[in-house]
Amino acid sequence: MAFILNDENSIANKFISELRDVNIQGDRMRFRRNLERIGEVLAYEISKKLSFKEQEVETPLGIAKSSLIEDKIVLGTILRAGLPMHQGMLNIFDDADNAFISAYRMHHKDGTFEIKVEYVSCPSLDGCILILCDPMLATGASIDLTIKALAEYGNPKEIHVATAIASTYGLNYIRRLHPEVNLWLGAQDDELTARSYIVPGLGDAGDLSFGSKVQE
Repeated sequence: MAFILNDENSIANKFISELRDVNIQGDRMRFRRNLERIGEVLAYEISKKLSFKEQEVETPLGIAKSSLIEDKIVLGTILRAGLPMHQGMLNIFDDADNAFISAYRMHHKDGTFEIKVEYVSCPSLDGCILILCDPMLATGASIDLTIKALAEYGNPKEIHVATAIASTYGLNYIRRLHPEVNLWLGAQDDELTARSYIVPGLGDAGDLSFGSKVQE
């Protein structure tokens, strides 16, 4: 399944608009905060699909019944761009375990690139709800390699992928290779450039969050 946040109007439209706006995104703190807020909203939406168990809570005046999440959640983040969204999800799933993956583009002199995964830190995933967040789902290659790398850590009950903006190509790519994955996105864009950047997109989410880097 795929959930697209801006299919319905909500305050999230403002967060996505500011992420895209070249006149606003230069404010790194605001850019990170908007990614964080998208993470919070998508985490809330994902929570509706999880398993709940009724429990009793003692108040100063009596006993209240509450339905609380019974699933064990692992939040997985693709470094470095995924960190703000990860924090947003951690604000909601505040007792979740965490995984970190260094999937990045290694550029070549001819303009091509390949995705490299060089570092993974992850708890056991057996029976867990795995939620992966990466702000831009362009070709889908990073998510594909991340899912394959995390397979060594166990068999999750469910896998959810959360992104601020996804390309149609990337969505179809993940649907084809990983039909079991649930996709959650803020917005969907149709076009990819020759260098696999999403159009209209928003640019490089990692650079806008944390500053430019030397290309390897």
